[in-house]
Amino acid sequence: MRIYYDEESRLIFIETKSTTMCLAITDTEGFLNNVYYGIKIQRDDLRYLLRTGVGPFVPSVNERDRGSYLDCARFEFPSSGAGDYRPSAVTVTDDKGHDVSQFLYKSHRIYEGKDKLFARMPEGVDVRMPSTFDVKSGAETLEITLSDDVLGLEAKLSYSVFEDSDAIVKSVKLINKSDSPVTINRLHSSSLDLDRGVWGDKTPDVVTLSGTWARERHIDRRSLSRGNVEVYSTRGETSHQFQPFMALCDKNAGNDHGKIYAQTLIWSGNFLCGSSMDQFDNIRSYIGINPEHFAWDLKSGESFQAPEAVLVYTEKGFDEMSHIFHDLFRDHLIRSPYLHRERPVLINNWEATYFDFDTDKLINIASEAKKCGIEMLVMDDGWFGVRNDDNSSLGDWTVNEEKLPGGLKVLSDKLEEIGMKFGIWFEPEMVSPDSDLYRLHPDWAIAVPGRKPCRMRNQYVLDITRSEVRDHVYKCVSDILKSAKISYVKWDMNRQLSDLGSEGLEPGSMGRLSYLYTIAVYDLQGRLLEEFPDLLLENCSGGGARFDGGMLFYSPQIWCSDDTDAYERLSIQAGTEMLYPLSTMGAHVSASPNHITGRSMPFDVRCAVALSGTFGYELDITKIPEEDRGAIPEQVEIYHRYGEIVREGDYYRIASEAETDYFDAWMSVLKDGTRALLTYVQCKAYPNGKGRCIKLKGLDPDAVYELNLIGTERDDSLFCGREKKKAWEDLAPGALSGDTLMNAGIILPLLPGDYAQMMFEIKRLA
Repeated sequence: MRIYYDEESRLIFIETKSTTMCLAITDTEGFLNNVYYGIKIQRDDLRYLLRTGVGPFVPSVNERDRGSYLDCARFEFPSSGAGDYRPSAVTVTDDKGHDVSQFLYKSHRIYEGKDKLFARMPEGVDVRMPSTFDVKSGAETLEITLSDDVLGLEAKLSYSVFEDSDAIVKSVKLINKSDSPVTINRLHSSSLDLDRGVWGDKTPDVVTLSGTWARERHIDRRSLSRGNVEVYSTRGETSHQFQPFMALCDKNAGNDHGKIYAQTLIWSGNFLCGSSMDQFDNIRSYIGINPEHFAWDLKSGESFQAPEAVLVYTEKGFDEMSHIFHDLFRDHLIRSPYLHRERPVLINNWEATYFDFDTDKLINIASEAKKCGIEMLVMDDGWFGVRNDDNSSLGDWTVNEEKLPGGLKVLSDKLEEIGMKFGIWFEPEMVSPDSDLYRLHPDWAIAVPGRKPCRMRNQYVLDITRSEVRDHVYKCVSDILKSAKISYVKWDMNRQLSDLGSEGLEPGSMGRLSYLYTIAVYDLQGRLLEEFPDLLLENCSGGGARFDGGMLFYSPQIWCSDDTDAYERLSIQAGTEMLYPLSTMGAHVSASPNHITGRSMPFDVRCAVALSGTFGYELDITKIPEEDRGAIPEQVEIYHRYGEIVREGDYYRIASEAETDYFDAWMSVLKDGTRALLTYVQCKAYPNGKGRCIKLKGLDPDAVYELNLIGTERDDSLFCGREKKKAWEDLAPGALSGDTLMNAGIILPLLPGDYAQMMFEIKRLA
């Protein structure tokens, strides 16, 4: 039993492999407080942590200063307007306009397994929401019912733990038990109150992931101070700008040491994530739907489901935090049959041709790619309508037979003849003003009557919250997939939401639109995978604007960023890998100079960086230098030989270029410790320096390992090169214990010039 209730003390213990969370119910009032979350401890009587015996005392002892208690207690589901002035987890307005609420303990139940989450669309259809699931009968769930009897509103707080995980997943459902409607204005999925004393009375640091298009998920670290630190999205997607993730950590926390409280949200729409420190140094950390552009009228008998949050605690630093998130997502969130499979090495024609292609050009690229060992051609934007640039035809999902005579079947048949699989790009959620669909159904676009709608990339967003629009979109995609042999879909979304108006919603209900839009995306992708269960789906949103746990429920990989510059990708991937498994990152080798930055980088370095993701190519293989083309078969072979380590292994950050200013290094280690992969990228050469000492991680300290520089199997290897091979041989230490490799380290040589790489297989001998 991992969830335990002590009836006498009214304490509830929620336990993972290494952590304990303790919830306490006050005797008279029924306030639900979180009195402990941290390293695993005994189930002792922790009621003293409620501080009911000291001022300002609970209201049953000191009703005179009720507000003083409410403004400092560690509430698990803090309400609004009753005396707690910190950020609330819930704000509701009753039919008389009052926005005061207070939820008190009513009952709880503990059960084996974990329930699915559902949201209801306007037409009454229930759509399954992305959430973690139990596949090994190793989950246990606590459901606590809180009630505001004045409002007649119940809140069901769910907590689930898994036998094989150190994460706690939480969600909240509101149910209107009264005869009158209420409006939900704010509902967070998790709120966690902490005392600054858990950090030794020092103020913790806040770590978030932020950026913009082509610079997504850079690691941002700052000190928490009094007031609020928040990251958010109001864009209808999780966004390029911020990730629904926040960690509070020790000042000196690093990759392999330090106390960390982290949270994320399994959601793909607007969110708010923050931490607040008040006048008493109490810290409240919270995450949920962004209250901006959100209002939900909850009628009598109706319920509303918030998305699921994930909480992680560790005292072993950011690597351990990453392992907990990665394992949870791999074992309990990603459902794709491709999760543990070796995925095909693909070549995408976007940066090769943009809109200027036809069947012959694609077949020429595919034929050359096949000779090099590449296994799939993905046809990107421009194959439909009259789409010769990005100004028209979104929504007109009919094949442009001037480019593709005979349609997709002819192309897919030709690809099959040469032994290549076929993938295709869609942007189903969008419509161009210059399209047959928009001319026929202008009301199908999200817009506010009387206002000029905002165009982005010269396109509008379809109102897929309406069943007729959603069904039309789905049929278009389904018909295309049934028309040819298509193995892969890249589902894109190239603009954010604005002008939030829908002709499918009742007047006064537009605050539902952002939430329902996200649920509609889930409905579409869920239906797609139900009809095409063997489809490899990759999500994308102008690169990485919708890289989140919600999308991973449907696709095992997400296009990490439109920026394929290998140097830029070091920072982008370092932030992404902090939260998500490496196998979820779409990463390709692109042309040089890079199309976005203009930076030139060696072909082998571009490959080494892309090998830490799903791996593929984003270039015109018929036009790259002969030497680069000749290196591709070896690169593909390296991917197949070591892909399992990247896909299944634990990720360790050795060094970041953002901190060292010279080099970047990381490892993946299989969980049984038999094999590991070390990648080292030298970003800058510098004069009069010595080789760098790198300390390895994640190995069995008692085992013996050997290091092999990858690319030394052939004398003509372009991936390694003779100079690099000789430089390593002069420093190669021979067989060493894991203990020595992790504590004494190895010496890597300085390499000539900027941008160079070395990759090593680390193999256990005994």
